[in-house]
Amino acid sequence: MTKERFEQGMTLAQYIDHMSVNRERFVEALDETTLEPEDTRVLARLGAVRRVLVLTEDWCGTCLAQVPYVAKLVEGHANIEMRLFPRDLNLDVMDQYLKKGLYRSIPVFVFFDERMNEVARFIESRPA
Repeated sequence: MTKERFEQGMTLAQYIDHMSVNRERFVEALDETTLEPEDTRVLARLGAVRRVLVLTEDWCGTCLAQVPYVAKLVEGHANIEMRLFPRDLNLDVMDQYLKKGLYRSIPVFVFFDERMNEVARFIESRPA
């Protein structure tokens, strides 16, 4: 992932404007999401995170549950940028983060440092 490609992603506000389904549910989830003190330490444990890439789709229930949480983690950190990429419109990005090297599972969260080195990634995982 290059910085230039990352910057082509949508801001949270742009993504919300882009949504054609579940917009109200997403905004409600964003408004209702609260963080516990231990949640706010997640980014600190990851180190020098400067960018967060999110692969998502507005129809995805798991995305509706998890993207607002990550957005709240990033909120208030002026030195961290988050960009959202609708999966189906960004297969070049999605195909870099396949689950088990095979599946276009979402959501995907990728955390980068200031030089665009990957610090961590989290790919959708459903309970068995």
